[in-house]
Amino acid sequence: MNIEETIKCNFDKVREEIALAATNAGRRAEDVKLCAVSKFHQLESVLAAVKSKQFLFGENRVQEAWEKFTNPALANTNVDLHIIGTLQSNKVKKAVQIASCIQSVDRESILEEIEKQSSKINKNIKVFFEVHTGEDSKSGYTSEADLFLSAEKCAKGLFPHIQVAGLMTMAPFTKDEKLIHTSFEYLRNLKEKLNKSFDLPITELSMGMSGDYKIAIEEGSTIVRIGTALFGQRDYSK
Repeated sequence: MNIEETIKCNFDKVREEIALAATNAGRRAEDVKLCAVSKFHQLESVLAAVKSKQFLFGENRVQEAWEKFTNPALANTNVDLHIIGTLQSNKVKKAVQIASCIQSVDRESILEEIEKQSSKINKNIKVFFEVHTGEDSKSGYTSEADLFLSAEKCAKGLFPHIQVAGLMTMAPFTKDEKLIHTSFEYLRNLKEKLNKSFDLPITELSMGMSGDYKIAIEEGSTIVRIGTALFGQRDYSK
């Protein structure tokens, strides 16, 4: 099979597994969105995914995302890009130009920069607060107090171009499913606490990747971020 056929088969398989996992959890398949993580994969893989009717993509590195998602080949394709990697302040300007959502907000200073750059182009942008729930992940809010302070400032309208739409996390990299469940359960409960405390509202839970997305769906994930199962192994040499 060529790359287009291979990727279509991969998407068909993963979508079926997402639907089955949702059904088994007593949920509707359409309530779980697939975010295709295309980092370190070439434009041709993204185009093949679009042909398979995939439009939501996640990228970790802003420069790489810029090079791919500003390509004329993706014009008029309804592609929706989320930035899912840790964001440096000097990358925010480009990030808000190409993305509809930044899933990796992990500190108040990055909120301030997103607001600054979004206001310059008069663009409203969605953000997810990234929460540290696994020892393997070095990013994300580690303090609930800091997280609630950021949420409070957003709720008060201090960042008028920013809409807090969700929470994101990475579970521990482990085969212990109990630990993975605990990580995702914590994020779900945190969403409920935030929504009771502030008028935002937060509706999305971005949790679950290629190795643990079925557990994430069981725990209430609304967006699963999958790369390897869709596009194959990444070529880090590029």
